[in-house]
Amino acid sequence: MNNQQIETLIRSISTSVEGRSGHWQFTVKEVRIICLTDELHNRMRFIAPIAQADKLSEEHITRSMEANFHTALDARYAISDGVLWSCFIHPLKELAEDQALDALKQVYSCAKTFGTTYSGGSLSFLTNEDRQARKN
Repeated sequence: MNNQQIETLIRSISTSVEGRSGHWQFTVKEVRIICLTDELHNRMRFIAPIAQADKLSEEHITRSMEANFHTALDARYAISDGVLWSCFIHPLKELAEDQALDALKQVYSCAKTFGTTYSGGSLSFLTNEDRQARKN
């Protein structure tokens, strides 16, 4: 993908797109998502702010990190500039349209399910706790 293609994709899923080439903000079902690209360095990211990091409990942080391994899929929880984000980071040129759409769904899902299932979608990998519960 390139900036023009990613902007077209964003405009196809949201009517509230603001920004300029390489930096867009838009809303998907009440979730604010930001897309940042750098064509020169071949990078892109979709990010959605979730909460102020200093307001998070230790349990929220631990569950977020566990979700990065088991349930967030290709999206991730990350902290930057004092904010917890749902994010997807990838090389821009190698990103296909279907991957970008799936990434947006995962970033949206991680933002919406924070505090409950911490999920990037319907797929998840079993934790040790899940395996133990199935044995009992």
